[in-house]
Amino acid sequence: MAAAAGPAGPADRALIVTEIPHGGLSTVRNAARLLKVFRSREADLGVSELARRLGLGKSTVHRMLTTLVAEGLIEQNPRTGGYRLGIVMFELGEAVRVHLDLHAAVGPVLGELRAQTGESSQVGVLDGHEVVYVDRLESAHSLRLFTETGRRVPVHCTSSGKVLLAYLPEARRQAVLRVAPLAALTPHTITSRAQLGAELDRVRRRGWAEAVNEREIGVASIAAPVRDISGEVVAAISIGVPLARCSVMALRRLAPVIMEAAEAASRRLGWPGELSSQQRKEG
Repeated sequence: MAAAAGPAGPADRALIVTEIPHGGLSTVRNAARLLKVFRSREADLGVSELARRLGLGKSTVHRMLTTLVAEGLIEQNPRTGGYRLGIVMFELGEAVRVHLDLHAAVGPVLGELRAQTGESSQVGVLDGHEVVYVDRLESAHSLRLFTETGRRVPVHCTSSGKVLLAYLPEARRQAVLRVAPLAALTPHTITSRAQLGAELDRVRRRGWAEAVNEREIGVASIAAPVRDISGEVVAAISIGVPLARCSVMALRRLAPVIMEAAEAASRRLGWPGELSSQQRKEG
């Protein structure tokens, strides 16, 4: 689609899209193009200017803005009537920054954890009611677990999921649990919300979580929380083992090592705190 006629400076030329690729949802694509216009970092932009840069009708742009404002992605300046990025975009940007910082922070720690334990080590983050493994190093043992980076696993039957649930603010935790299907993947999976609540209380008391035969028979894992500079838990670092090679008791003896690795990753993210003596004792 051709852009509106008229002279355009370098910034304008970078923002004007002259052709929309085939395929996909045009409304979503146009909304994405609209949001990208604000990368110019101007104070705010009016409907007419946005329509000109996008090569779209003003009524179309206004409808998109109305929807984006309702979702908090865009906000309207009450003084000028122009539009600018909303607070939700800031929150999304912070989430991206945390994940980028997280990868840099946990990489060396993950390598050290694998070297210390000899086991597969991974970092998971919460996405909806699932855990996504964003970084992982495989064990050198011939008998080991295979879980690829990017894999999603249920939140209620994994040690990482329990950690991430345990440290959520109460309202957010209840919101996740309302939509999380507590499916019984094995006879040992926790499917009672009351039992899961008690388990999460124990995770908070001792500072680590375990999952034994809960997602898959013959598999166990242990995890501890990774915090950012504000102290918020943003990830869980864990190791997973096949029970044919490593007993539950042997795995539990590694809890202090996992907690120390999580604390090291947290410090690399700027967290100034440290584990409580009670948690170290229970670990």
